[in-house]
Amino acid sequence: MPSRMSVAVPVASLIALAGGQDAWGLEFSGYGRIGVGGSSEGGKQSCFQLPGAPMKYRLGNECETYWELELNQELYRGADGTVIKVDGMASLAEQYNHAPVFTDENGTVRLPQAWASIQSPKLNDATVWAGRRYYKRHDIHIGDFYYWNPSGTGVGIDNYKLGHYYLSYAFTREDTIDQKDKANRHDFNLGGIQTNDHGDLELGLSVIQKAGQVEGSHGGWSLSAEHDQDGFLGGENRFVVQYGEGPGIGLGQTGELTASRDTKTWRVLESPMWQITPNFGGMLLAVVQKTKAPENNGMTWYSFGVRPSYAFTDHFKLVVEYGHDQIDPDSGGTRKLDKFTIAPTLSMGRAFMTRPELRLYYTYARWNRAAQAAADPGTALSDSGVFGSQRHGSNFGVQLETWW
Repeated sequence: MPSRMSVAVPVASLIALAGGQDAWGLEFSGYGRIGVGGSSEGGKQSCFQLPGAPMKYRLGNECETYWELELNQELYRGADGTVIKVDGMASLAEQYNHAPVFTDENGTVRLPQAWASIQSPKLNDATVWAGRRYYKRHDIHIGDFYYWNPSGTGVGIDNYKLGHYYLSYAFTREDTIDQKDKANRHDFNLGGIQTNDHGDLELGLSVIQKAGQVEGSHGGWSLSAEHDQDGFLGGENRFVVQYGEGPGIGLGQTGELTASRDTKTWRVLESPMWQITPNFGGMLLAVVQKTKAPENNGMTWYSFGVRPSYAFTDHFKLVVEYGHDQIDPDSGGTRKLDKFTIAPTLSMGRAFMTRPELRLYYTYARWNRAAQAAADPGTALSDSGVFGSQRHGSNFGVQLETWW
């Protein structure tokens, strides 16, 4: 079973380490968050996300335990600089207030990455790879928003040098836990385009083939352009423009396979992360995304959020987060959600991105009637959820987040 495989790969390697076997070239990394929370109504914590929005502002607004454990093993290093590696990752996701039994309803254990690669000077130091992997993922941390994410199972070549530039190509069939039908996808990426001092541009083209096994499917494509400015206010700034048609409306990943070429999406994203002083850091996100679809099925999504952090000592911060999401559908009322969190935090350092962090949080949210009407039954914003017919509510709890 896949769940047994995903546990067995890292566990077997750790057992080998404990037994003193050769661990030359072994790298171990991971990410994790875990906590417990409740709501102002006395029930379990229920998280706030606007129906139709592809993300939520996550501080004090995550209702699951999630862990990733990754091992990267160097198998061979030649005298000419050729390097062969294998990579494996196990992940665990479990909703709060569920028993720790890994089923489709209570939790999931899987193997999101299992791939091998060879890097060689004979290929201009490019890397040829094959398998299932997280591929060139771009995300905004405060929303866990993977706006550019061509991950999947396939083969590719990374960072082939063309003068000062780097060219990459990947052929994949996107492989997400919820996706039943898959289409062939070709991703071309050009990086290393220096635009100014400490600034560079990355360009991407995704071409998605028609899936013959899916009735009514179409082909599609998308373009992405991202400018990164290092050193901005002691951190960095990202500015992103994306456009897609047909299944390319997923922009960072494959969208609905039955979407016709008359369906189009564009997105503009701005996200600075700052560390102005050793004590004061933070991140901001501003997004506008518009989808045009036949029969007035399109919509426009607006999002703005900010998470400032101030460290009073080496190990104590106060972190707050505000997020606003709004969706204007072509037909129907405008949906709105505002969410605010305050979180006294114990940390291993003063900087905004220092982890681990242990947070005590309080979250308050308000939403309008159109958002309530569009919400799935039983979710936080619906009238059958924890907060009933009210259009406001709050959660509180404790969360640990770490990476290594």
